[in-house]
Parts: sequence; C-alpha cells; structure tokens
Amino acid sequence: MNTLTPLITLLIFPAGLTLILVGMFYEWVDRKLVARFQNRIGPRWFQPFADAVKLFAKEQITPAIVNPYLFFGLPVAALAGALTSALYVPLMGLTPASNFPGDLIVTIYLLSLPTMCVGLAGWNNSGRFSLIGATRTLTQLFAYEAPFLLALLGPALVAGSWQINTINRFTQDHWLILTQPVGFIVALIGLMGKLELPPFDAPEAETEIVAGALTEYSGRGLAMFKIGKSVELIVGLCLVASFYLGGLNGVPSFLFKTLILLLGMTMLQSLLTRLRIDQTVGLWWRFGAILVLAQLLVIILVKGFLP
Repeated sequence: MNTLTPLITLLIFPAGLTLILVGMFYEWVDRKLVARFQNRIGPRWFQPFADAVKLFAKEQITPAIVNPYLFFGLPVAALAGALTSALYVPLMGLTPASNFPGDLIVTIYLLSLPTMCVGLAGWNNSGRFSLIGATRTLTQLFAYEAPFLLALLGPALVAGSWQINTINRFTQDHWLILTQPVGFIVALIGLMGKLELPPFDAPEAETEIVAGALTEYSGRGLAMFKIGKSVELIVGLCLVASFYLGGLNGVPSFLFKTLILLLGMTMLQSLLTRLRIDQTVGLWWRFGAILVLAQLLVIILVKGFLP
C-alpha cells in the first residue's frame, strides 16, 4: 500500500493522467473563449483530445539531417519536465505530492525545460523556419524568465519561505494581489510568454514561419510538445492563483480561481496584436523587470522597518 499510493498519485491523480486531461480541457476553454471574443464559434469540447489521439496514431516523419537522439528525446524531456514540476504545486487545491525547502526555484526552472527543448528542437533541424523559430523562442525565454521569477519571489519574501506549500498556506489569509499588484500582472503576463500565447506568439507565428521551431515535427513528437504546453498551463495557473489570489484550498477554489485567470488571459489574447521579438524583449527589460524589482525593493524595506 505504501508503494501503491505514490504510484497512483504520480500516474493517475492528481498528477499524471488527470493533469493531462485537465490541461487539455483548459486548452479547449482557452480556444473557445478566444473564439467567442472574436465572434467565432470555436472548437467542440473534445477537439484537444481528438487532436492528441490523431497525432499519436500518425507516423512521426524524421528529417534526413537531424540528430535522431535529440529529435526523439526532446519531446519526451519537455513533457517530463512539465509533469515533474506539477509534483510541487497544489494541483486541484490539494497538498502537493512532494515538497522540500526551495522547491519554488526547482519548479520555475522545470517549467523552463519545455521551452528550452523547443528551442533545441528547432536548432536540431536544418529548415529556415525551424531555425528562426528556435532563435525567437530562446530570445523570448531570456527576456521573460527573470521578471517571471522575480514576480513569484515577492510572495515568497512576504511568507518567509521558498517552499510552495508553505507560501500557499500563508496566502490563504492574505490576498497578495492587493498588496503586490505589479507582481501579479508581471506573473500573469509572464505565464503568457512562457506559453507563447498572443501577443507573445512570435516564436510560432504561423503567418510568418509556419509553426516555428516545431515545423518539422509530426505524430508523437508534436503531440508530446503540445501536451507539455497544456500541463505547463495548469501548473502556471496554480502558481499564480496560490501566490496572489488567496491560495488554493480544495477543488472548487482551484477551478474558480484558475478559470478566472484563464479568462483574463484570453481577454488579453483577443485584445492585443502580436509583438515583434524586439518589442517583446523591450517590454520585459524596460518595464517588466524594472517594475517588479522596484516592488521587491519596497517589500524588503517594509519588512526591514516592521517589527
């Protein structure tokens, strides 16, 4: 029984299969809301699931000039990184499957692994669209990663811990969106940058570079990259909700707060047009990083003067 419980937790609920299915459902909600905001009907509820089944059933075509180990291994590493990061966050509002002091930093960098794998996947291919997409992906990664990390460090400083579960318990009595609004905005927009959602979709702009770094991918490889992004969406929403929206405590709390955040993200996607990659970098380093650093300085000064 001691072995069976962790296996069920990792493979079925709340991580593993349940997380993948919830991620696909949230992907459908995102696509449906964006479609309705644009006066379109949008996909039916089973579309993300049908897409995944179709891709897994299709043949994965391997380009002639690639490193086969990287070509087949990168999608697996991307999905594994996203799923591993889910072990340390309060999925479904429940206690994390695993936790340790400093797991916040580990989780943030595990969330960066899928993006790095996409960049390497584009570099591994010889097509011009893949190379351009990879360059944009890694450039955007270096732009938003530091502000996103700093935005999540604000609640960690106030809670006095770098452990996600401890911060989540602290914020259940403190809605930090009221005292750290800049950090909340930077964290939410940073999550959109991580997921390469509009207006930060220059790395995979289909009207310019087909599918960017993943242009040469099909079948199982493409399916794993897409599922990894769905998982990353859930983990990111859990982090922002648990740090800024009064914490997560139970399934109703998880659904309500994460869906509210998703609604805000879909509104931004519908309102804003795609930014050029230089505009994205300028936005993060000229405004995002400076504002969140100023907020961290205020937090440190206030903690220093308060007893």
